[in-house]
Amino acid sequence: MSAREPIWREPGMAALATMTCAGFSGYALLLTVAPLWATEGGATTSGAGLVNGVLLGFTVLTQLLVPRALRRFGWGPVLAAGLALLGVPGVAMALSDELGVVLALSAVRGVGFGILTVTGSAAVAALVGPSRRGEAIGAYGLAVAAPNLVLLPAGPWIAESLGYWVAFALSALPVAGIPAALRLASTLGPAEQDPLADPTASTDPRETTYAALRRLLRPMLLLLAVTLAGGALLTFTPQVVDSAPLAAGGLLLMGLTAALGRWRIGVLADRHGAERLLWPLVPLTGVAMALVAWSVAAPGGARVGAFLTGMLLLGLSYGGLQNLTLVVSFAAVPRRQHHLASAVWNVGFDAGTAIGSVAVGVIAELTSFVTAFLVAGAVAVATLPLALRRPAPRPSGRSAGR
Repeated sequence: MSAREPIWREPGMAALATMTCAGFSGYALLLTVAPLWATEGGATTSGAGLVNGVLLGFTVLTQLLVPRALRRFGWGPVLAAGLALLGVPGVAMALSDELGVVLALSAVRGVGFGILTVTGSAAVAALVGPSRRGEAIGAYGLAVAAPNLVLLPAGPWIAESLGYWVAFALSALPVAGIPAALRLASTLGPAEQDPLADPTASTDPRETTYAALRRLLRPMLLLLAVTLAGGALLTFTPQVVDSAPLAAGGLLLMGLTAALGRWRIGVLADRHGAERLLWPLVPLTGVAMALVAWSVAAPGGARVGAFLTGMLLLGLSYGGLQNLTLVVSFAAVPRRQHHLASAVWNVGFDAGTAIGSVAVGVIAELTSFVTAFLVAGAVAVATLPLALRRPAPRPSGRSAGR
């Protein structure tokens, strides 16, 4: 296919985008609403932070098992199960605001979300060749970002203005994505062999699963650090900013810049290489978190200009590093290990978001949100040496071929 034609014309990309939008709609809507629902039931700040921590903890545990599930059951059943597990429990959350119930349902949603995230990014690598992979990841990122852009900041408003039951009903949208998931599965065909199931499958010891994991650790840690910062703001912005419109505006701005950054940087990565674009975004994360921390330190209310600037800058680094670290991850391993690369990348993403939710909540309860946000920014800046280091090319040879 000509590189001049839209990336959406690649077979399966439209179905992937539809499935992704539906799935992430249910995820994004409850990311801020579920912690608020828990506080309605009497949960503390750390308890509210634990809601997304449990969600993403079960997400990470599931992500490690998805490659095997794809190999055993195939794309269609795995995708359909993931969307159902993500969409149905949100409706049940309306039955009780007790923390234990919210945590249990969040755990089930985490299983579904773990399936959706690994299969979505793995499908990108399976559908599109390396020459347009950055652009394809950017397009996939738009499908991920669109629900986050609209529903994440709108979630608290929907819950407080229209009722929590409306938010919970809308959280079932992932179920509507099942037909698109089955169309995508028919395009992808049989799942490739899962390298996690047989670490000795390669005849070249340099290409074992464990060697691949070592190469994937660097981009995963870079991603974990920026999503830790992003997860903190996604979870706690509605609580630390007194003005609901300002909080929603900040989340909207962060989501918009993250979507644009993830989309456009993919084209630049295809042209100039992802490695050279990594390092500037790391200190940018630290600057953004410092601005947000300073903006909410004022006793009379948030400093609007600093808060919005910090959210904008964080959106750029948050979205840009998502794309670049995924491109680097796929480039680090041969095609047969792309499921593994997808799983490890998603573990970094969701582990970072979970840590940002739980740890920042605990630190804020012990000290303040200002201190907690500064700590999150410092963690991100500490990964700068990883961004500056250029890894050696992966071994080539017969076993590394596609």
